[in-house]
Amino acid sequence: MLKRSVHAVSRTTGRLTAGGRVLPSFLIAGAQRSGTTSLYRALSQHPLILKPVLHKGVHYFDVAYDRGLSWYRAHFPLRARVSRLARRYGCRPQAFESSPYYLFHPLAGSRIAWDLPGVKLIVLVRDPVERAFSAHAHELARGFETEHSFARAIELEEERLAGAVDGLCAAPYSTSHAHRHHAYLARGRYVEQLARLEPLIGRDRMLVVDSGRFFGEPEIVYDRVLEFLGLPHIGDPVFEWHNAQPRPHPMPESLRHELAAHFEEPDALLARWLGTEPSWRR
Repeated sequence: MLKRSVHAVSRTTGRLTAGGRVLPSFLIAGAQRSGTTSLYRALSQHPLILKPVLHKGVHYFDVAYDRGLSWYRAHFPLRARVSRLARRYGCRPQAFESSPYYLFHPLAGSRIAWDLPGVKLIVLVRDPVERAFSAHAHELARGFETEHSFARAIELEEERLAGAVDGLCAAPYSTSHAHRHHAYLARGRYVEQLARLEPLIGRDRMLVVDSGRFFGEPEIVYDRVLEFLGLPHIGDPVFEWHNAQPRPHPMPESLRHELAAHFEEPDALLARWLGTEPSWRR
């Protein structure tokens, strides 16, 4: 109750001071269940990287776009704080947020390009088979999935998502429960989503990170992200892995092989974005 009250006061204050706040310079746009929270926490330790006032993900460009840009701006730091940090470090700070549905939502990219010209996007990609399995356990734990069998949820996906994209585009402020919570395989076809964003954002303002490499060599990936953002390396972040979801049952090997074959072609196309073969295919 106290936490909700504090958030309510913070939101009200944010709206009243929205004109004096900055907009984000970059976004972690996805993919869901691919290490976005872990990267968010690592970057938040940098003194020149400013996280949102309340939440990791604001979800403005996917499910809250009807609230308007002033509402979105209210989630970010005041310009006065940014100016103080810029004077202290001799480099302009950058605000950011992390909303992993941005990558998959059919309208988010065009909205981002319109409202945040020049913004940079970071996208993490994970073995899509493991991502799908993790997402099912995640949605089940949150109560957004009622089908306990992962195999059955996969079977139902095409039927559940039928017409969802057309519906979201036809009614831009609408939402789709199935599109957001039941797209286990579709969310793992990363290249389709990156191809939609590329002409809107620009290839040079998009960084695609192999989450397997991030988990295995976090320091190297962290430095690459700072280079992409044009920020100096200040301090040494503590890397921790967040939001791991317990699996109620192991995935049957036959299903794992079937899904690996399903993703073989889209995985191969990721090499253009990663500069090498995905870690899970080596």
